[in-house]
Amino acid sequence: MNLRMALLAAMFPFFVLATQSIAASDWLQWNGSSRDGISTELGFSDSWPESGLKAEWTREIGTGFSSMSIAGERLFAMGHRDGKETVWCLSSETGAVLWTHVYPSKLLPNLHEGGPCATPTIDGDVVYTVGKEGQLFCLAVADGSIVWQVMLQDDLGVKLPEWGFSSSPLVLGEQLILEAGRVVSYSKRDGKKLWQTAKHSAGYGSAAPFEWQEQKLLATLDCEGLRVLDSGDGTELAFAPWKSPYETNSTTPIVSGNKIFISTGYNVGCGLFEFTGSQLNAVYTNSDMRNHFNNCVLIDGFLYGIDGNSHNGRNATLSCLNFSTGQLVWKQRGLGCGSLIAADGKLFVLAEQGPLVMVRQSSEEYVELGRTEFLEGRCWTAPALADGRLYGRNASGKLRCVRLP
Repeated sequence: MNLRMALLAAMFPFFVLATQSIAASDWLQWNGSSRDGISTELGFSDSWPESGLKAEWTREIGTGFSSMSIAGERLFAMGHRDGKETVWCLSSETGAVLWTHVYPSKLLPNLHEGGPCATPTIDGDVVYTVGKEGQLFCLAVADGSIVWQVMLQDDLGVKLPEWGFSSSPLVLGEQLILEAGRVVSYSKRDGKKLWQTAKHSAGYGSAAPFEWQEQKLLATLDCEGLRVLDSGDGTELAFAPWKSPYETNSTTPIVSGNKIFISTGYNVGCGLFEFTGSQLNAVYTNSDMRNHFNNCVLIDGFLYGIDGNSHNGRNATLSCLNFSTGQLVWKQRGLGCGSLIAADGKLFVLAEQGPLVMVRQSSEEYVELGRTEFLEGRCWTAPALADGRLYGRNASGKLRCVRLP
């Protein structure tokens, strides 16, 4: 072996470790670490075996619709069982229970199974969770001990929303921000309230951060409309009315530059608004993308999402919409009122009845690359992806992990 080969051989383990650390990524909060539903992981196969993907592990976590968050070897999830909610800390590799945090809570099965809907948010050595009745906890990642806690109904003077509190916590600098019948900011360190807005009819989505002219702003969609706020003190800078039947605005605004996209079910549809600093001007509104509760994913100027309502899933479609113009490009039936995330030029769609489907990310046509049996029962919750593993759950609480080839 010559000197060059010897050096390469000696350095090979380093190259392997470096490549693995770059390829793998955490999924730290609702909709991924960047809150856009897109993983940065690469290298996934364009096809799956005909026999399907084999589950690495499965665990029952209790009824609910909250998604999963992953940091390294720890996965956080939530579920309801026998009058109590549980925050689960599991091994992301094996599903083994590392610790649990349990507290009393109502199920609130209103036209669905009920249970928690907000997704845990991991921030360093703590994780933030929101229960169905507004139980806000800051827990130590290591052992689940309570760092601080707030009961949102009491602290904000708001009533319990019809479908419970659903906003997934947003960490922005030293702030923890929620949409909860008010938009509210707490100190992420000790839970001290920093500011709150006036009351409004609570929405079921989360706050979306963005920057405009060196200002750090927030976009939120509640059941009255779209708001843009100054993240520093909660001052409302602009508002556009946006109501839906049964007060069911349930998605999070999608922001690109100074353009903000929102979508609602029950034939209300979608709209793109331009933020000017003091106004929200409609660019377009149409009914070609009616997200009932799961967000679209915006990639390369196109939105991919589920158009349709849960009570009429057979007519729901996976659709592709031009973000700038609102033009419908293509749509595909057969996936029900499911959900999707994206990675490596692919869409990973969890269909409403449980199949996991891999679709080519294409603004020209629907191309299905792979399909596997994954879950059963009602599947409305968006999956999560970290370190090559995809995690999904159903409403009854079956949580399953598969490794993507």
